Amino acid sequence: MGFMMSRSGSVGGYCIAVLAGVFPLGAGAADVALVGLMADRALVVIDGGQRRTLTLGASSPEGVKLVAIEPGAAVFEIDGKRRRMQIGQSVVSSPQAEKPSVVLSADGQGHFFTTGSINGEPMRFLVDTGATFVSLGAADARRARIDLANATPAMTQTANGMARVWRVRLATVRVGNITLRDVEATVHEHDMPIVLLGMSFLNRMEMRRDGTTLSLTQRY
Repeated sequence: MGFMMSRSGSVGGYCIAVLAGVFPLGAGAADVALVGLMADRALVVIDGGQRRTLTLGASSPEGVKLVAIEPGAAVFEIDGKRRRMQIGQSVVSSPQAEKPSVVLSADGQGHFFTTGSINGEPMRFLVDTGATFVSLGAADARRARIDLANATPAMTQTANGMARVWRVRLATVRVGNITLRDVEATVHEHDMPIVLLGMSFLNRMEMRRDGTTLSLTQRY
């Protein structure tokens, strides 16, 4: 934001602030300036346009809502966040970045398969909400350059009984345009036909099932 000055006066019942050097930052940003107040309304300039009046509780076409009026200041809701502004002040609100997501389609048996990578190596995954961790076999672990020398050995229950595994942390797991880092996983001592995409990955997703599709959106 550029240099800002204000000069206050009274015109037609408004307390007016004259602004200089208020510049919007980047395409898509909402530049909101508070230039005047009355008992139940505020005079604002949005994105350098014409002055307009917002009544208490009303929203502008850009989504700027007047929430409260205080002596010499007003509270606005901009992009879901409340901002307190004094007369002569302006704020720039940048649009939120869209979170990475991917949509999967079920096969004839209702399973969700997808391709991706572990540590940059291509893998084929099966979404498995019953698996605590991302789980992969010995051959896939070697391809992904996973070092088991300092891994923690453990036992896990499988459909065929107890199996020996090693607890590890994966540098990256990528599915579509979603990339997670430092993902907990287990490596089985034998090869597996597919990598199980378990809850150590899925817990960091917002999952939405709609018929034969499953959408995954990264939460953090």
